[in-house]
Amino acid sequence: MQMQQIRAIAAEKGVTGSHRSKRDLVRAIQRQEGNFDCFATDPAGLCDRADCLWQADCPPTARRDTGGKGK
Repeated sequence: MQMQQIRAIAAEKGVTGSHRSKRDLVRAIQRQEGNFDCFATDPAGLCDRADCLWQADCPPTARRDTGGKGK
């Protein structure tokens, strides 16, 4: 998902801080929705949350956050 789309979702949800990174903005949206803010937290890049709007973006981002080493 593009940052422009994420910023629009954030605005709809009342999340401020469009200067945030994608990871931080998505996590803020997750918290605002009452969900666990897990975006890009699994070092192995795995996600079993099929109902999550962010799932398609999450695994590659998680791997990138750890340098792709799967720590």
